[in-house]
Amino acid sequence: MKEKLLTRPGWLAAAGVCFALAAFFRFALVGYGTMALLFFGLGAVILLYFLTPKWFRVALTIVLAAGTLLFCAAEIPVIRASSGEPEREADYLIVLGAGVNGSKPSLSMLDRLTGALAYLEAHPACVAVLTGGKGRGEDLSEAEAMARWLLDKGVPESRLLLEERATNTAENLRFSFALIPEDARVAVCSSEYHLCRAEYMARSMGREVFGVPGTTRLSLLRINYFIREALGMVHYTLFGV
Repeated sequence: MKEKLLTRPGWLAAAGVCFALAAFFRFALVGYGTMALLFFGLGAVILLYFLTPKWFRVALTIVLAAGTLLFCAAEIPVIRASSGEPEREADYLIVLGAGVNGSKPSLSMLDRLTGALAYLEAHPACVAVLTGGKGRGEDLSEAEAMARWLLDKGVPESRLLLEERATNTAENLRFSFALIPEDARVAVCSSEYHLCRAEYMARSMGREVFGVPGTTRLSLLRINYFIREALGMVHYTLFGV
């Protein structure tokens, strides 16, 4: 095995670079776990291609090709839904919660709030339903954190409804729908990569919604989450969660 590796130093170096990048994304940055797994997997594949017999490489190629096709099938609708339809009029805008750092909105929540604020300003008759409970390490509920931010930006309290029980996306939607008339036009604001799954979940609950994107401001982080969301769509399709 050692001799085989030494005959291909370029590929060995490439695998080493992949493992180094995996470690960088895992330990030096916050929120890039999917990128870390991606580079770790790429490094492992490079080594397997040069350390295993031909029959294993053929089988590995087939598995990778099938996985790539499955990934593309899941990623295409995620990308297609990511632009949303912010020009459409809604009576209610459900703003999906994200993490709170103590009492301050996380970066993901700020991205969603920025998208929600732009929509509320463009559609002054729309009421926002802010949804998200209080999790570990959070001093207040996600809904309350979002309400404080929007109030500080000048959105009247009369346009804000708080739902403070939800702990996941399905509950975000289910508990929010309970506050909204069935005949109302409803939009959902979330991170752009998350809109597809949110719309699928709403449809499974018998409600039609359209998306309003909260654009992820960091480009590399956006790529990380788009990759992760494709895997999330596969999981949702298989298990419904």
